[in-house]
Amino acid sequence: MNEPTENEASVRQETGGLVLNLEYTLPAVPEEVFRMLTEPSELAVWWGPRGFTIPAAEVNLSEGGRYRFRMAPADGEPFHLSGEFLEIDPPWRLVYTFRWEEPTPDDRDTVVDLSLGSIGQGTRLVLSQGPFLTEERLSLHRNGWTESFEKLQAVLESRA
Repeated sequence: MNEPTENEASVRQETGGLVLNLEYTLPAVPEEVFRMLTEPSELAVWWGPRGFTIPAAEVNLSEGGRYRFRMAPADGEPFHLSGEFLEIDPPWRLVYTFRWEEPTPDDRDTVVDLSLGSIGQGTRLVLSQGPFLTEERLSLHRNGWTESFEKLQAVLESRA
């Protein structure tokens, strides 16, 4: 199988639901990317789709530790997401549960698996999240992660 050379997205059906897979190449070393993925002050800079802010982020970065973000759309009421860290291997891997605290009927808890690898002077970030109950919820997360990673990439480029 050839190594992907550009940012890619794919979806595969797995037992129990749909899984989102994304890959991004970011212009920073894995240690810096991992820090951006785990420090509340950095998450507040890039997390969420365009037009959303993170007015509050709490992170207890330990296996079994919890996180909670308050997300605010440009025009609407804030909402929350939270979860538990299942695996932490700095700067190579981060696995955690993802739960909307104000879920829609089609929401279910998912697991996010982020793997980082060195590629040249940058980092290859691979995300897997699922299982999702519906294509609609998977699409919402695909769009959210894509816009978030675009914001992360812009932040990292501005600091280079």
